[in-house]
Amino acid sequence: MSKDASAITTLYDRIVARNPGEPEFHQALHEVLETLTPVLARHPEYQRHNIIEHLCEPERQIIFRVPWQDDAGQIQINRGFRINFNSAIGPYKGGLRFHPAVTIGTMKFLAFEQTFKNALTGLPIGSGKGGADFDPKGKSDAEVMRFCQSFMTELYRHIGDSTDVPAGDIGVGTREIGYLFGQYKRITNRYESGVITGKSPGWGGTVIRKKATGYGVVYFAEAMLAMKETELCNKTCVVSGSGNVALYAIEKLHSIGARVIACSDSDGVIIDENGLDIKTLIQIKEQDRDRLTAYRDHHPHAEYIKNGNIWDIPCDVAFPCATQNELHEKDANKLIQQGCIAVCEGANMPCTPEAVAVFLDNQIAYGPGKAANAGGVASSALEMQHNATRHSGFEYSEERLYEIMNNIHRQCCQTAEEFGVPGNYVVGANIAGFRRVADAMLAFGVI
Repeated sequence: MSKDASAITTLYDRIVARNPGEPEFHQALHEVLETLTPVLARHPEYQRHNIIEHLCEPERQIIFRVPWQDDAGQIQINRGFRINFNSAIGPYKGGLRFHPAVTIGTMKFLAFEQTFKNALTGLPIGSGKGGADFDPKGKSDAEVMRFCQSFMTELYRHIGDSTDVPAGDIGVGTREIGYLFGQYKRITNRYESGVITGKSPGWGGTVIRKKATGYGVVYFAEAMLAMKETELCNKTCVVSGSGNVALYAIEKLHSIGARVIACSDSDGVIIDENGLDIKTLIQIKEQDRDRLTAYRDHHPHAEYIKNGNIWDIPCDVAFPCATQNELHEKDANKLIQQGCIAVCEGANMPCTPEAVAVFLDNQIAYGPGKAANAGGVASSALEMQHNATRHSGFEYSEERLYEIMNNIHRQCCQTAEEFGVPGNYVVGANIAGFRRVADAMLAFGVI
Protein backbone atom coordinates (compact mmCIF):
# COMPACT_ATOMS: atom_id res chain seq x y z
CA MET A 1 0.00 0.00 0.00
CA SER A 2 1.40 3.42 -0.97
CA LYS A 3 2.06 6.13 1.59
CA ASP A 4 -0.90 8.19 0.30
CA ALA A 5 -3.27 5.18 0.33
CA SER A 6 -2.18 4.35 3.87
CA ALA A 7 -2.85 7.93 4.94
CA ILE A 8 -6.37 7.73 3.47
CA THR A 9 -7.11 4.43 5.25
CA THR A 10 -5.86 5.81 8.58
CA LEU A 11 -7.96 8.95 8.12
CA TYR A 12 -11.08 6.95 7.27
CA ASP A 13 -10.68 4.77 10.38
CA ARG A 14 -10.22 7.86 12.55
CA ILE A 15 -13.36 9.57 11.18
CA VAL A 16 -15.47 6.41 11.61
CA ALA A 17 -14.29 6.07 15.22
CA ARG A 18 -15.27 9.69 15.83
CA ASN A 19 -18.73 9.17 14.28
CA PRO A 20 -20.00 5.79 15.54
CA GLY A 21 -23.37 4.37 14.56
CA GLU A 22 -23.67 6.34 11.31
CA PRO A 23 -23.39 3.69 8.56
CA GLU A 24 -24.69 5.85 5.70
CA PHE A 25 -22.14 8.55 6.51
CA HIS A 26 -19.37 5.95 6.71
CA GLN A 27 -20.43 4.53 3.33
CA ALA A 28 -20.43 7.94 1.65
CA LEU A 29 -17.03 8.74 3.17
CA HIS A 30 -15.48 5.50 1.98
CA GLU A 31 -16.84 5.90 -1.55
CA VAL A 32 -15.20 9.33 -1.86
CA LEU A 33 -11.98 8.79 0.10
CA GLU A 34 -10.97 5.63 -1.77
CA THR A 35 -10.81 7.67 -5.00
CA LEU A 36 -8.62 10.49 -3.65
CA THR A 37 -5.26 8.73 -3.31
CA PRO A 38 -3.97 9.90 -6.73
CA VAL A 39 -5.01 13.47 -5.87
CA LEU A 40 -2.78 13.49 -2.79
CA ALA A 41 0.12 12.22 -4.89
CA ARG A 42 -0.35 15.08 -7.36
CA HIS A 43 -1.23 17.77 -4.77
CA PRO A 44 0.83 17.26 -1.60
CA GLU A 45 -0.41 20.62 -0.33
CA TYR A 46 -3.78 19.02 0.41
CA GLN A 47 -2.16 16.52 2.76
CA ARG A 48 0.17 19.10 4.26
CA HIS A 49 -2.82 21.26 5.25
CA ASN A 50 -4.97 18.25 6.24
CA ILE A 51 -7.66 19.38 3.80
CA ILE A 52 -9.41 16.01 3.51
CA GLU A 53 -10.05 15.62 7.25
CA HIS A 54 -11.03 19.29 7.40
CA LEU A 55 -13.57 18.73 4.63
CA CYS A 56 -15.01 15.58 6.25
CA GLU A 57 -16.00 17.40 9.45
CA PRO A 58 -19.24 19.43 9.27
CA GLU A 59 -18.86 23.10 10.10
CA ARG A 60 -22.00 23.00 12.25
CA GLN A 61 -24.57 20.41 13.34
CA ILE A 62 -27.91 21.57 14.71
CA ILE A 63 -30.39 19.23 16.44
CA PHE A 64 -33.62 20.50 17.95
CA ARG A 65 -36.97 19.41 19.37
CA VAL A 66 -40.11 19.92 17.25
CA PRO A 67 -43.33 19.80 19.34
CA TRP A 68 -46.67 19.98 17.53
CA GLN A 69 -50.34 19.13 18.12
CA ASP A 70 -52.18 16.56 16.00
CA ASP A 71 -55.86 16.77 15.00
CA ALA A 72 -56.86 14.71 18.04
CA GLY A 73 -55.32 17.32 20.33
CA GLN A 74 -52.35 15.10 21.29
CA ILE A 75 -48.91 16.66 21.61
CA GLN A 76 -46.34 14.97 19.36
CA ILE A 77 -42.57 15.36 19.58
CA ASN A 78 -40.20 15.00 16.64
CA ARG A 79 -36.52 15.73 16.18
CA GLY A 80 -35.26 18.30 13.68
CA PHE A 81 -31.82 18.54 12.08
CA ARG A 82 -29.75 20.93 10.01
CA ILE A 83 -26.19 20.08 9.01
CA ASN A 84 -24.06 22.96 7.73
CA PHE A 85 -21.32 20.93 6.09
CA ASN A 86 -19.15 23.23 3.99
CA SER A 87 -19.36 26.89 2.98
CA ALA A 88 -16.07 27.23 1.10
CA ILE A 89 -17.69 28.17 -2.21
CA GLY A 90 -20.97 29.71 -1.06
CA PRO A 91 -23.79 29.67 1.51
CA TYR A 92 -24.95 26.26 2.73
CA LYS A 93 -27.42 24.78 0.24
CA GLY A 94 -29.39 21.56 0.43
CA GLY A 95 -32.84 20.11 0.98
CA LEU A 96 -35.03 19.28 3.96
CA ARG A 97 -36.20 15.68 4.26
CA PHE A 98 -39.26 14.69 6.33
CA HIS A 99 -39.22 10.92 6.80
CA PRO A 100 -39.47 8.64 9.85
CA ALA A 101 -36.08 7.06 9.01
CA VAL A 102 -34.19 10.38 9.25
CA THR A 103 -31.26 10.32 11.70
CA ILE A 104 -28.17 12.44 12.24
CA GLY A 105 -26.20 9.88 10.20
CA THR A 106 -28.62 10.20 7.28
CA MET A 107 -28.33 13.97 7.36
CA LYS A 108 -24.52 13.88 7.50
CA PHE A 109 -24.24 11.49 4.57
CA LEU A 110 -26.58 13.62 2.48
CA ALA A 111 -24.79 16.86 3.40
CA PHE A 112 -21.39 15.30 2.68
CA GLU A 113 -22.57 14.14 -0.77
CA GLN A 114 -24.02 17.62 -1.32
CA THR A 115 -20.53 19.12 -0.93
CA PHE A 116 -19.30 17.48 -4.14
CA LYS A 117 -22.61 17.70 -5.99
CA ASN A 118 -22.89 21.45 -5.43
CA ALA A 119 -19.27 22.00 -6.40
CA LEU A 120 -19.81 20.17 -9.69
CA THR A 121 -22.58 22.59 -10.71
CA GLY A 122 -20.01 25.39 -10.95
CA LEU A 123 -22.41 27.64 -9.03
CA PRO A 124 -21.49 29.53 -5.82
CA ILE A 125 -23.21 27.24 -3.32
CA GLY A 126 -21.89 25.36 -0.31
CA SER A 127 -23.42 22.23 1.17
CA GLY A 128 -26.00 21.45 3.83
CA LYS A 129 -28.91 19.15 4.54
CA GLY A 130 -31.68 18.96 7.10
CA GLY A 131 -35.04 17.55 8.00
CA ALA A 132 -36.93 15.67 10.67
CA ASP A 133 -38.13 12.19 11.61
CA PHE A 134 -41.66 13.33 10.80
CA ASP A 135 -43.81 11.38 8.33
CA PRO A 136 -46.18 13.55 6.25
CA LYS A 137 -47.96 10.44 4.92
CA GLY A 138 -51.41 10.05 6.44
CA LYS A 139 -51.31 13.51 8.02
CA SER A 140 -53.94 16.15 7.33
CA ASP A 141 -52.95 19.47 5.78
CA ALA A 142 -53.57 21.09 9.16
CA GLU A 143 -51.21 18.67 10.90
CA VAL A 144 -48.51 19.19 8.27
CA MET A 145 -48.94 22.96 8.66
CA ARG A 146 -48.59 22.84 12.45
CA PHE A 147 -45.50 20.66 12.21
CA CYS A 148 -43.87 22.92 9.59
CA GLN A 149 -44.60 26.01 11.66
CA SER A 150 -43.02 24.46 14.75
CA PHE A 151 -40.02 23.27 12.73
CA MET A 152 -39.43 26.74 11.25
CA THR A 153 -39.83 28.41 14.66
CA GLU A 154 -36.42 26.95 15.51
CA LEU A 155 -34.85 26.74 12.05
CA TYR A 156 -35.44 30.40 11.11
CA ARG A 157 -32.64 31.63 13.36
CA HIS A 158 -30.07 29.53 11.49
CA ILE A 159 -30.93 30.36 7.83
CA GLY A 160 -30.66 33.30 5.44
CA ASP A 161 -29.95 33.96 1.77
CA SER A 162 -26.26 34.58 2.51
CA THR A 163 -25.97 31.92 5.23
CA ASP A 164 -28.02 28.78 4.59
CA VAL A 165 -30.75 28.25 1.99
CA PRO A 166 -32.84 25.09 2.49
CA ALA A 167 -35.00 23.48 -0.20
CA GLY A 168 -37.29 20.46 -0.55
CA ASP A 169 -36.43 16.77 -0.54
CA ILE A 170 -38.30 13.55 0.27
CA GLY A 171 -41.51 14.45 2.11
CA VAL A 172 -41.07 18.18 1.48
CA GLY A 173 -42.84 19.55 -1.58
CA THR A 174 -44.41 22.90 -2.45
CA ARG A 175 -47.07 22.43 0.26
CA GLU A 176 -44.46 22.05 3.00
CA ILE A 177 -42.23 24.78 1.55
CA GLY A 178 -45.24 27.12 1.59
CA TYR A 179 -45.96 26.47 5.27
CA LEU A 180 -42.26 26.82 6.14
CA PHE A 181 -41.82 30.09 4.27
CA GLY A 182 -45.08 31.48 5.63
CA GLN A 183 -43.87 30.90 9.19
CA TYR A 184 -40.47 32.42 8.39
CA LYS A 185 -42.18 35.53 7.01
CA ARG A 186 -44.47 35.70 10.04
CA ILE A 187 -41.62 35.48 12.56
CA THR A 188 -39.16 37.82 10.82
CA ASN A 189 -41.63 40.30 9.34
CA ARG A 190 -39.57 40.18 6.13
CA TYR A 191 -40.43 38.87 2.67
CA GLU A 192 -37.06 37.29 1.84
CA SER A 193 -37.98 34.85 -0.91
CA GLY A 194 -34.33 33.88 -1.40
CA VAL A 195 -34.18 32.24 2.04
CA ILE A 196 -35.73 28.98 0.80
CA THR A 197 -36.11 27.37 -2.63
CA GLY A 198 -38.61 24.98 -4.12
CA LYS A 199 -41.34 27.59 -3.83
CA SER A 200 -44.46 27.73 -5.98
CA PRO A 201 -43.97 29.78 -9.17
CA GLY A 202 -46.72 32.14 -8.02
CA TRP A 203 -44.64 33.48 -5.15
CA GLY A 204 -40.97 33.39 -6.06
CA GLY A 205 -40.37 29.89 -7.41
CA THR A 206 -39.59 28.63 -10.89
CA VAL A 207 -41.64 26.13 -12.88
CA ILE A 208 -38.55 24.06 -13.63
CA ARG A 209 -37.63 23.45 -9.96
CA LYS A 210 -40.08 20.60 -9.36
CA LYS A 211 -38.98 18.89 -12.56
CA ALA A 212 -35.27 19.72 -12.42
CA THR A 213 -33.77 16.66 -10.72
CA GLY A 214 -35.73 14.27 -12.93
CA TYR A 215 -34.98 16.22 -16.09
CA GLY A 216 -31.33 16.58 -15.09
CA VAL A 217 -30.77 12.85 -14.57
CA VAL A 218 -32.14 12.22 -18.07
CA TYR A 219 -29.83 14.87 -19.56
CA PHE A 220 -26.89 13.17 -17.83
CA ALA A 221 -27.97 9.74 -19.09
CA GLU A 222 -28.23 11.11 -22.63
CA ALA A 223 -24.68 12.40 -22.38
CA MET A 224 -23.40 9.06 -21.03
CA LEU A 225 -25.03 7.10 -23.84
CA ALA A 226 -23.70 9.53 -26.42
CA MET A 227 -20.20 8.56 -25.25
CA LYS A 228 -21.17 4.99 -26.13
CA GLU A 229 -22.42 6.18 -29.52
CA THR A 230 -26.06 5.42 -28.81
CA GLU A 231 -29.07 7.35 -27.50
CA LEU A 232 -32.00 7.07 -25.12
CA CYS A 233 -34.61 7.28 -27.87
CA ASN A 234 -36.43 3.92 -28.18
CA LYS A 235 -34.65 2.46 -25.16
CA THR A 236 -36.72 0.54 -22.58
CA CYS A 237 -36.32 2.09 -19.14
CA VAL A 238 -37.39 1.44 -15.55
CA VAL A 239 -37.49 4.16 -12.89
CA SER A 240 -37.68 3.32 -9.20
CA GLY A 241 -39.74 5.58 -6.96
CA SER A 242 -42.76 7.74 -7.76
CA GLY A 243 -41.91 11.07 -6.16
CA ASN A 244 -40.87 14.25 -7.97
CA VAL A 245 -37.58 12.86 -9.24
CA ALA A 246 -39.10 9.68 -10.67
CA LEU A 247 -42.20 11.34 -12.11
CA TYR A 248 -40.32 13.99 -14.02
CA ALA A 249 -37.58 11.63 -15.15
CA ILE A 250 -40.41 9.57 -16.66
CA GLU A 251 -41.93 12.69 -18.24
CA LYS A 252 -38.64 13.73 -19.83
CA LEU A 253 -37.84 10.18 -20.99
CA HIS A 254 -41.19 9.96 -22.75
CA SER A 255 -40.63 13.36 -24.37
CA ILE A 256 -37.39 12.18 -25.99
CA GLY A 257 -38.86 8.91 -27.25
CA ALA A 258 -37.78 6.43 -24.56
CA ARG A 259 -40.27 3.84 -23.26
CA VAL A 260 -40.65 3.71 -19.47
CA ILE A 261 -42.44 0.51 -18.51
CA ALA A 262 -42.21 0.46 -14.68
CA CYS A 263 -41.95 2.56 -11.54
CA SER A 264 -42.48 1.81 -7.86
CA ASP A 265 -43.45 2.97 -4.40
CA SER A 266 -42.89 1.44 -0.97
CA ASP A 267 -45.83 -0.97 -1.52
CA GLY A 268 -44.89 -2.43 -4.89
CA VAL A 269 -44.24 -2.03 -8.62
CA ILE A 270 -46.52 -1.03 -11.49
CA ILE A 271 -45.68 -2.36 -14.96
CA ASP A 272 -47.22 -1.07 -18.19
CA GLU A 273 -45.64 -2.63 -21.28
CA ASN A 274 -47.33 0.05 -23.41
CA GLY A 275 -45.35 2.69 -21.54
CA LEU A 276 -46.45 4.32 -18.29
CA ASP A 277 -49.02 7.11 -18.68
CA ILE A 278 -47.31 10.09 -17.05
CA LYS A 279 -50.53 12.12 -16.81
CA THR A 280 -52.14 9.34 -14.79
CA LEU A 281 -49.09 9.03 -12.55
CA ILE A 282 -49.02 12.77 -11.83
CA GLN A 283 -52.73 12.76 -11.02
CA ILE A 284 -52.35 9.81 -8.64
CA LYS A 285 -49.25 11.05 -6.85
CA GLU A 286 -49.60 14.84 -6.88
CA GLN A 287 -53.34 15.50 -6.97
CA ASP A 288 -54.93 12.45 -5.33
CA ARG A 289 -51.90 11.68 -3.09
CA ASP A 290 -52.70 8.01 -3.64
CA ARG A 291 -50.64 4.81 -4.00
CA LEU A 292 -49.55 3.25 -7.30
CA THR A 293 -52.19 0.53 -7.00
CA ALA A 294 -54.61 3.20 -8.26
CA TYR A 295 -52.89 3.15 -11.68
CA ARG A 296 -54.80 -0.02 -12.60
CA ASP A 297 -58.09 1.81 -12.03
CA HIS A 298 -57.17 3.93 -15.04
CA HIS A 299 -55.25 1.29 -17.02
CA PRO A 300 -56.60 -2.21 -16.25
CA HIS A 301 -54.10 -3.88 -18.62
CA ALA A 302 -51.20 -2.81 -16.34
CA GLU A 303 -49.69 -5.29 -13.86
CA TYR A 304 -49.17 -4.45 -10.20
CA ILE A 305 -46.74 -6.55 -8.15
CA LYS A 306 -47.17 -6.06 -4.42
CA ASN A 307 -43.77 -5.85 -2.68
CA GLY A 308 -42.18 -6.44 -6.08
CA ASN A 309 -38.57 -5.69 -6.98
CA ILE A 310 -38.34 -3.28 -9.90
CA TRP A 311 -34.82 -4.45 -10.73
CA ASP A 312 -36.22 -7.85 -11.76
CA ILE A 313 -37.74 -6.17 -14.82
CA PRO A 314 -35.59 -6.33 -18.00
CA CYS A 315 -34.57 -2.92 -19.32
CA ASP A 316 -31.93 -1.11 -21.36
CA VAL A 317 -31.44 1.73 -18.87
CA ALA A 318 -32.19 1.78 -15.13
CA PHE A 319 -32.88 4.93 -13.12
CA PRO A 320 -32.75 4.38 -9.32
CA CYS A 321 -34.74 7.40 -8.10
CA ALA A 322 -36.20 6.28 -4.76
CA THR A 323 -33.80 6.20 -1.80
CA GLN A 324 -30.36 5.16 -0.58
CA ASN A 325 -29.14 1.56 -0.88
CA GLU A 326 -32.18 0.34 -2.82
CA LEU A 327 -30.21 -1.48 -5.53
CA HIS A 328 -28.03 -4.35 -4.31
CA GLU A 329 -25.32 -6.54 -5.81
CA LYS A 330 -27.75 -9.28 -6.88
CA ASP A 331 -29.93 -6.63 -8.54
CA ALA A 332 -26.92 -5.26 -10.42
CA ASN A 333 -25.97 -8.70 -11.67
CA LYS A 334 -29.54 -9.40 -12.79
CA LEU A 335 -29.81 -6.09 -14.63
CA ILE A 336 -26.62 -6.84 -16.54
CA GLN A 337 -27.68 -10.43 -17.31
CA GLN A 338 -30.90 -9.07 -18.81
CA GLY A 339 -29.14 -6.59 -21.08
CA CYS A 340 -29.01 -3.32 -19.13
CA ILE A 341 -26.35 -1.01 -20.63
CA ALA A 342 -26.58 2.03 -18.32
CA VAL A 343 -27.57 3.00 -14.77
CA CYS A 344 -28.12 6.65 -13.84
CA GLU A 345 -28.87 7.64 -10.24
CA GLY A 346 -31.69 10.06 -9.54
CA ALA A 347 -31.57 9.40 -5.79
CA ASN A 348 -28.65 9.91 -3.38
CA MET A 349 -26.45 6.80 -3.07
CA PRO A 350 -29.21 4.38 -4.21
CA CYS A 351 -26.72 1.69 -5.27
CA THR A 352 -24.78 -0.22 -2.64
CA PRO A 353 -20.96 -0.26 -2.96
CA GLU A 354 -21.14 -3.88 -4.11
CA ALA A 355 -23.63 -2.97 -6.85
CA VAL A 356 -21.46 -0.08 -8.02
CA ALA A 357 -18.47 -2.43 -8.22
CA VAL A 358 -20.49 -4.79 -10.43
CA PHE A 359 -21.39 -1.96 -12.81
CA LEU A 360 -17.82 -0.66 -13.03
CA ASP A 361 -16.31 -4.14 -13.43
CA ASN A 362 -18.69 -4.84 -16.31
CA GLN A 363 -18.08 -1.44 -17.93
CA ILE A 364 -21.72 -0.44 -17.62
CA ALA A 365 -22.25 3.31 -18.05
CA TYR A 366 -22.86 4.30 -14.43
CA GLY A 367 -23.77 7.86 -13.40
CA PRO A 368 -23.38 8.44 -9.63
CA GLY A 369 -25.97 10.60 -7.91
CA LYS A 370 -23.60 13.38 -6.93
CA ALA A 371 -23.21 14.09 -10.65
CA ALA A 372 -26.37 12.76 -12.27
CA ASN A 373 -28.95 14.19 -9.85
CA ALA A 374 -27.35 17.62 -9.42
CA GLY A 375 -30.12 19.19 -11.50
CA GLY A 376 -32.28 19.84 -8.45
CA VAL A 377 -29.72 21.89 -6.56
CA ALA A 378 -28.62 23.59 -9.78
CA SER A 379 -32.18 24.78 -10.37
CA SER A 380 -32.37 25.89 -6.73
CA ALA A 381 -29.35 28.09 -7.32
CA LEU A 382 -31.08 29.47 -10.43
CA GLU A 383 -34.15 30.16 -8.27
CA MET A 384 -31.92 32.10 -5.87
CA GLN A 385 -30.69 34.18 -8.81
CA HIS A 386 -34.25 34.74 -10.00
CA ASN A 387 -35.27 35.87 -6.51
CA ALA A 388 -32.38 38.33 -6.39
CA THR A 389 -33.30 39.83 -9.78
CA ARG A 390 -37.11 39.45 -9.48
CA HIS A 391 -37.03 37.36 -12.65
CA SER A 392 -38.44 33.95 -13.49
CA GLY A 393 -38.97 31.86 -16.57
CA PHE A 394 -39.25 28.24 -17.65
CA GLU A 395 -37.40 28.22 -20.95
CA TYR A 396 -34.43 30.15 -19.60
CA SER A 397 -34.14 27.86 -16.59
CA GLU A 398 -34.49 24.62 -18.57
CA GLU A 399 -31.86 25.78 -21.04
CA ARG A 400 -29.47 26.61 -18.20
CA LEU A 401 -30.22 23.25 -16.54
CA TYR A 402 -29.31 21.43 -19.75
CA GLU A 403 -26.06 23.38 -19.99
CA ILE A 404 -25.16 22.71 -16.36
CA MET A 405 -25.81 18.96 -16.57
CA ASN A 406 -23.75 18.64 -19.73
CA ASN A 407 -20.96 20.66 -18.14
CA ILE A 408 -21.01 18.30 -15.13
CA HIS A 409 -20.78 15.33 -17.49
CA ARG A 410 -17.86 16.96 -19.29
CA GLN A 411 -16.02 17.64 -16.00
CA CYS A 412 -16.47 14.01 -14.92
CA CYS A 413 -15.17 12.68 -18.24
CA GLN A 414 -12.18 15.03 -18.40
CA THR A 415 -11.16 14.37 -14.79
CA ALA A 416 -11.49 10.60 -15.13
CA GLU A 417 -9.34 10.78 -18.27
CA GLU A 418 -6.78 12.98 -16.49
CA PHE A 419 -6.38 10.42 -13.70
CA GLY A 420 -6.12 7.42 -16.00
CA VAL A 421 -9.60 5.87 -15.62
CA PRO A 422 -11.56 7.02 -18.68
CA GLY A 423 -15.31 6.44 -18.40
CA ASN A 424 -15.25 6.12 -14.60
CA TYR A 425 -17.79 8.74 -13.54
CA VAL A 426 -17.32 7.92 -9.84
CA VAL A 427 -13.66 8.93 -9.86
CA GLY A 428 -14.33 11.86 -12.19
CA ALA A 429 -17.14 13.30 -10.05
CA ASN A 430 -15.36 12.82 -6.73
CA ILE A 431 -12.07 14.36 -7.79
CA ALA A 432 -13.57 17.23 -9.79
CA GLY A 433 -15.86 18.22 -6.93
CA PHE A 434 -13.17 17.74 -4.29
CA ARG A 435 -10.58 19.90 -6.03
CA ARG A 436 -12.92 22.86 -6.39
CA VAL A 437 -13.81 22.83 -2.69
CA ALA A 438 -10.27 21.99 -1.52
CA ASP A 439 -8.72 24.87 -3.44
CA ALA A 440 -11.19 27.33 -1.89
CA MET A 441 -10.46 25.92 1.58
CA LEU A 442 -6.72 26.38 1.03
CA ALA A 443 -7.30 29.99 0.00
CA PHE A 444 -9.21 30.76 3.22
CA GLY A 445 -6.60 29.38 5.62
CA VAL A 446 -7.36 27.53 8.84
CA ILE A 447 -10.99 28.40 9.59
